[in-house]
Amino acid sequence: MTRVCELPSWQALWRAAGTSRPTPLSPLRSRAAERPLAFVIPILEILLRREEPLKRSQVGAIIITPTRELAVQIDEVLLHFTKSFPQFSQILWIGGRNPGEDVSRFKEHGSESVDNVNFIVATPGRLEDMFRRKAEGLDLASCVRSLDVLVLDEADRLLDMGFEASINSILGVLLKQRRTGLVLATQTQEVENLVCKADEKFNQLVHFLRNHKQEKHLVFFSTCACVEYYGKALEALVKGVEIMCLHGKMKFKRNKIFMGFRKLQSGVLVCTDVMARGIDIPEVNWVLQYDPPSSASAFVHRCGRTARIGHGGSALVFLLPMEESYVNFLAINQKCPLQEMQPQKHTADLLPKLRAMALADRAVFEKGMRAFVSFVQAYAKHECSLIFRLKDLDFAALARGFALLRMPKMPELRGKQFPDFVPVDVNTDTIPFRDKIREKQRQKQLEQQRKEKTENEGRRRFVKNKAWSKQKAKREKKKMNKKRKREEGSDLEDEDMEELLNDTRLLRKFKKGKITEEELEKGLLTSARGPIRTAGLGTSDVEGDG
Repeated sequence: MTRVCELPSWQALWRAAGTSRPTPLSPLRSRAAERPLAFVIPILEILLRREEPLKRSQVGAIIITPTRELAVQIDEVLLHFTKSFPQFSQILWIGGRNPGEDVSRFKEHGSESVDNVNFIVATPGRLEDMFRRKAEGLDLASCVRSLDVLVLDEADRLLDMGFEASINSILGVLLKQRRTGLVLATQTQEVENLVCKADEKFNQLVHFLRNHKQEKHLVFFSTCACVEYYGKALEALVKGVEIMCLHGKMKFKRNKIFMGFRKLQSGVLVCTDVMARGIDIPEVNWVLQYDPPSSASAFVHRCGRTARIGHGGSALVFLLPMEESYVNFLAINQKCPLQEMQPQKHTADLLPKLRAMALADRAVFEKGMRAFVSFVQAYAKHECSLIFRLKDLDFAALARGFALLRMPKMPELRGKQFPDFVPVDVNTDTIPFRDKIREKQRQKQLEQQRKEKTENEGRRRFVKNKAWSKQKAKREKKKMNKKRKREEGSDLEDEDMEELLNDTRLLRKFKKGKITEEELEKGLLTSARGPIRTAGLGTSDVEGDG
């Protein structure tokens, strides 16, 4: 028998969200709900139209988003509705939380005394992890058999950020009979550009922030290391302003920082592109792009964090003189016209103060060196390589702009001379950490290194320095190999795998008549597990096979 029920109208759904009609003046519309409402309301209507009552512990909709901050934002919007419909409940799964607690919360919702979970809002990595937790009593695959809707929010960025493997793994578990929504949001608007020299950019930024203390700013940098370094610098040099830092490598502090900045009336959030897309922060006055992003689309998405529904805002990008053609590129590629803004006058030179901070605290010195190297690496990988060319960079001016005490030793700078850069007349190895515990640990390590150097004197071996990009590629390859082994269920360590390959080579040589049986046995016995593996490869006449 078909159950007949009266479905709520769109107006009723809006009233459930705390507003009478969908107008730009609505508090919910003007803030975090602008984009999520595009799929939250249709999902609710789809689930309300189900003919049969929802089964216990069956999930009706999954919303996947690339960042924790965006997931929290969507969860908040969804809560406006589910709190008015007691038959629905939701759960949020993101990184930085205890996965065991997430499992427990889901299982509690599936008990007889508690409503079932109908909505899951999650980041790809955590959701994939939850599908693998059968040993903890969570059979999520069976709980999504009645899934009606899957939403991939910021779908293109999910792939750009390397989540393709996780997304494919999740899609492999879900049923094919479902609705799938791909959500993207790109808007263009007029912005301004500020062209200045590499060693003047920081002074221009500080001067601008000092003159706009009562406003709310997002300041974008290209790397996490740059956020760490310049965030510390701005905190010391822009007084009377709340300075916060947020980037993708933060684990447990990200949610707290994000929520805290949203509540501020004025302040500065120094961040990477983790905050560039989909994130809604109320009443951001300025988006400042200290470093141009690696792609033109990211430039537009960064600008979209201001001038949200019903509010005004401006965006500013700092470009080097040699990067000025980027203005024309954006106008053609992204239909995004820029207006030139002359560099600000009467700016104070704050680089000596930043250099003094590095001399007083090794933590600042090391952050600056890491930031410089990471910036050079990111610059070399810019999507628009015809404009952003590494060989055109003035490394001396760039190092002065980073307030470095000396040039770092890196393969990208090998063989180059920098007469325009004057290093400080100080042995940087003697710069101490202001944190006494860290400095004590450093001195202990230095003493250990001195002992090893004395012991190994005369036994030097040549180690070729690889470019940072190659080192990173090697690390990524190792990481991918480990991930592949996990996915394939391999329990072999690298050493075990090498031994197995060696045994296989020996057997092939024996079959081709290149080695004798005696040489084969001798080769296999040199391996710790040779006799055991030989049985698996079909040489049962070898001693120890049993």
